[in-house]
Amino acid sequence: MNKFTHTFKALILSFILIGAASSQTTRWSEQKANAWYAQQPWLVGSNYIPRSAINQLEMWQDATFDPAEIDQELTWAEAMGMNTMRVFLHDLLWQQDAAGFQKRIDRFLTIAARHHIRPVLVIFDSCWDPLPHLGPQHPPIPGVHNSGWVQSPGAAALTDPQQYPRLKGYVQGIVGAFAKDDRILAWDLWNEPGADNAGIYLHQELKAEDKRARVKTLLPQVFEWARAANPTQPLTAGVWDVDTSSDSGNMSDLEQIELRESDIVTFHNYDWPESFKSEIIWLKKKFNRPVICTEFMARSIGSTFDGILPIAKQEHVGAINWGFVVGKTQTNLPWDSWQRPYVLEEPPVWFHEVLHSDGTPYRQAEVELIRQLTGKK
Repeated sequence: MNKFTHTFKALILSFILIGAASSQTTRWSEQKANAWYAQQPWLVGSNYIPRSAINQLEMWQDATFDPAEIDQELTWAEAMGMNTMRVFLHDLLWQQDAAGFQKRIDRFLTIAARHHIRPVLVIFDSCWDPLPHLGPQHPPIPGVHNSGWVQSPGAAALTDPQQYPRLKGYVQGIVGAFAKDDRILAWDLWNEPGADNAGIYLHQELKAEDKRARVKTLLPQVFEWARAANPTQPLTAGVWDVDTSSDSGNMSDLEQIELRESDIVTFHNYDWPESFKSEIIWLKKKFNRPVICTEFMARSIGSTFDGILPIAKQEHVGAINWGFVVGKTQTNLPWDSWQRPYVLEEPPVWFHEVLHSDGTPYRQAEVELIRQLTGKK
């Protein structure tokens, strides 16, 4: 082989490698996204964590991972026609024990598949406690909504660029391990990126502008890292504050990144049915992609199953409510419990959750509605 031939072949190989890398980091086309969605049933489920876990760490750590409890609770979900669950992971779990964490995810997916449930797995989360730590988690604060939920990455990792290679390893390790796994419906790369929790974690949370700036820099990289694993499942990050009264939606820079990068459009809406429907119509028209609501249902502020689910089915929009079974997260209590804990009595209406801890419905009519709309006998 002469020098020219060797150089020419090397050049061709470099073009092939560049093309392969490019194809891995390309957002799905509208056609591909809509073709994928056409193969899915109408998606209905809950944001899921077992009743014995206060947060993502307690759900997944080896000492507190409870397959029997998960199996029981997903049996209840299957019985009412649910076919998906949105489930949160955490970067510290990968750092602690990557092989063990992967094994536990695989076991969870096996249980879920047995109940015909394909979960959406959430990689990062900007909500609640910015100081996560491994090991035993504190007990619930009496009368307070979601008093132990933790952010991923926490404030320490988010403000330390030297930890970004570790975060990259987590994203590519998790997505890469399950990139071709049909038991997973989709990857939700970041829950409410840049969310401001300063009103609750006043002395622990980063300043809002600083946090959003750091997430704004990191979020596109997270999409790139996940796409480099070439998953067969779609990638997304859900928007939660779109103003449908304007053509632009008055979206923040972060929300624009989310919608620009996402293969499928996901959103959160805890408002009245009129707001829910107008947001669906706006998102469909604006982006011409599948639309799934990954958080809804807060009874006391107007978002209910009977108000939202019929609209979601009519519009063929997936609907994943917050909270499945009441437990240590205490998200049956409203957000205002952070200001006035419900220690002497429960609120007059549950905020989130579908079932009591023994599997009986909070409202039988809600479960019957879900069964009716999903066609579950």
